[in-house]
Amino acid sequence: MTKPIIAFVSQLAEHEQVTWLQLLSAKLPNESIKLDKDLSQAQKLHCEIAIVANPNPEKLSQYSQLKWVQSLWAGVDALVAELTSNKQTPSFALARLVDPLLAKTMSEAVLTWVLYLHRDMPKYLQQQKVARWQQHRYFLPQERTVGILGLGELGKLSAIRLSDNGFNVLGWSQSEKKVKGVQCYSGNNELITMIRQCNIIVCLLPLTATTNQLINCDLIQQLPKGASVINFARGGIIAHDDLVKYLDDGYLEHAVLDVFEQEPLDKNNPLWSHEKITVLPHISAPTHFESAGDIVASKIKKYRINGQLPVCIDWRKGY
Repeated sequence: MTKPIIAFVSQLAEHEQVTWLQLLSAKLPNESIKLDKDLSQAQKLHCEIAIVANPNPEKLSQYSQLKWVQSLWAGVDALVAELTSNKQTPSFALARLVDPLLAKTMSEAVLTWVLYLHRDMPKYLQQQKVARWQQHRYFLPQERTVGILGLGELGKLSAIRLSDNGFNVLGWSQSEKKVKGVQCYSGNNELITMIRQCNIIVCLLPLTATTNQLINCDLIQQLPKGASVINFARGGIIAHDDLVKYLDDGYLEHAVLDVFEQEPLDKNNPLWSHEKITVLPHISAPTHFESAGDIVASKIKKYRINGQLPVCIDWRKGY
C-alpha cells in the first residue's frame, strides 16, 4: 500500500530540514514525508497535510488539496499575515505548535530575565566596565510588580512561575482569564489600569493588527518612572524609536529584547550598543525537536484515525 505523502515546506537551512525530516519520518513510519523541493507537481496535488517551519507562503499555493497545515513554531503571526494579505481566507486550516515543554521553557526565560532586572544586573555590568564598586539597594520580590501582557499558555505558566518565586504578578489579555495567584485584567479599558502598577512588563502577546506597535509612547508613559520592559513575543509589538526615547531620557530603566522585525538583527543596528538594552538572538523559547516531533506525530496519527483536525487558529483573529 502506498504511503500518503506529507509535504515539509520550509526555508530553514538544509541541514535543519534534513534533521526534521529524519525525526518526523521515524515518528511517522506510515507516512511518506518529503521536502517540498523533492515533490513533483503531481505529488503536490495529492497532499492533504503539510508540515511547515518558516515556509515561503507562495509554496503553499501549489498544494491545492491541502486540508491542514501544521506549524512547528508556536508563533504563526508572520505566516498568517502573508497568507491573508490579499484579504482572502486560505482554504486550509492552520495549526500552531502548542507544546507544554515550550511553555515551561518560556517561563524559565521569563523568570531568568525578570531576576536579571530585579537584581540590577544591567547596572552591575556597566559598573564592571568602568571598575566602579557600588552596591545598590535590595528589594524583596514582593516589592516588585511584574505585568504579563498575554495570558495564553506561555503567559499563564510564566505568570505562575513568577508568583511562585515571590513576585507580585499582574496579567492582561484581550479576553477575561483567571490564573491562580495572579490579578488578571482584560480588554482595552483595563490595560492602562494594569500598566500603571508595573515595575517590569513582559510581553508575550501574538502579533496582530490590534497589538502591532502596542508598546509605544502612549503606553510607555503610563508605566511608573524607572520601569523596565521585556519583549519575548514579536518585534512589531514595540515601537522601538519610542522605547529608545524613553530609555535615553531616563524614564525607563532597561529593556530586554529577544525578538525583532528583521532577524537576525542587522550588525549596524544601534540597539546592539545601547547601554540600557540587552539584545538576545531569539532564544527565550526555542522549539525542542523531540517534544515537537512527538506532538505533531500524535496529531497526524489521530487525524488518520478519525479525520478530525486538531485545534486550529482563527484566521480572523490571527491566532
